[in-house]
Amino acid sequence: MTVIKHKEQRVGVFIDTQNLYHSARNLYKARVNFGAVLRDAVAGRKLVRAVAYVITTEAGDEKNFFEALTKLGIETKTKDLQIFAGGSKKADWDVGLTVDVMKMASRLDAVIIVSGDGDFIPLVEYLKNHTGAQVEVVSFGQSTSGKLREVVDDFVDLSENPRKYLIGTR
Repeated sequence: MTVIKHKEQRVGVFIDTQNLYHSARNLYKARVNFGAVLRDAVAGRKLVRAVAYVITTEAGDEKNFFEALTKLGIETKTKDLQIFAGGSKKADWDVGLTVDVMKMASRLDAVIIVSGDGDFIPLVEYLKNHTGAQVEVVSFGQSTSGKLREVVDDFVDLSENPRKYLIGTR
């Protein structure tokens, strides 16, 4: 499918920070350059809102990272890391991201989900069937759900040029 991206399109970018962080770390042993990701996701169109969904830990080491995102024009929404009695941990923003997308979709021409998580497939299908918004995914191809890639209008594979989207690559 040919996707048209023109400068008058109103776009919202919704970043599953944990998904991208872990993909970059596991695939490349590097960190994500969120500025480059945002710039290429927006692709010269009108950015209405960019939101990164992030997790805070007990140590609070994320403060500088959150400030860096804010300087890039990315709003951060934080949630504390959940640690359960058995020691297992949970850091998940899927529902929060989904709710925010659904609240904003009527004011957007393109919804950009920065994540490879297949849990977003029902959201993508809903958006395509009920809002008329173009739905795009930006993520590292090797760690992106194949089905998610199939259902979106456009997929930007960060793995095609990892050095452009990473910090600390060798």
